[in-house]
Amino acid sequence: MYLLGFSFIVFFIPVADAHHVLGRPAYSLNEDSNTPPSMNIETQIGDYFVTAMVFPAFPKPKEAGRINLYATHTGTNQPLNADVRFTVRDDSWFSANIEQLGAQVLDDNVYRQGFMFFNRGDYIITASFVADGEHYSIDFPLRVGDPLPIGLLGIIVTFVLVLLAGVTIVQRKKLLRSKSRDEITTRSGSVSS
Repeated sequence: MYLLGFSFIVFFIPVADAHHVLGRPAYSLNEDSNTPPSMNIETQIGDYFVTAMVFPAFPKPKEAGRINLYATHTGTNQPLNADVRFTVRDDSWFSANIEQLGAQVLDDNVYRQGFMFFNRGDYIITASFVADGEHYSIDFPLRVGDPLPIGLLGIIVTFVLVLLAGVTIVQRKKLLRSKSRDEITTRSGSVSS
């Protein structure tokens, strides 16, 4: 009986041809699409629960993107109703350059901030607001474009390896020169005796 049912399922139910791709690839969508965000950060800052999302899934240089920020009061569960300022800076140790992305007001319980970066790299986005006389700020990372194939650590390791190879070559040349001098001295000493 089971064999007959299995045979019916395998041989008589038509097979759907999968000649098309189901869904849409995330790399071909822009900031207005309904794809999942590239990042979803949830945290509690003081009296507020904050959720931040970045669209599209893979931000690229010279393409528009969007940050959605939701903030609700933990005690009343009411959305934050204050201006939220967005700033950006390079994610590096030596960068002090901070640029203003904009200030947004509440729109349908969300703060939406657009962005467009012209260079690939790692950035830190800061969203800040003042509520009940207190200043709140949240930082989150953003990578724009593909990551570099070799990072800072790789550059340092490569530099150290090249330095060690150079020192080794120089030391070998010195050793060979001193050996050849010793041989020449030994030969010239034995020839003159």
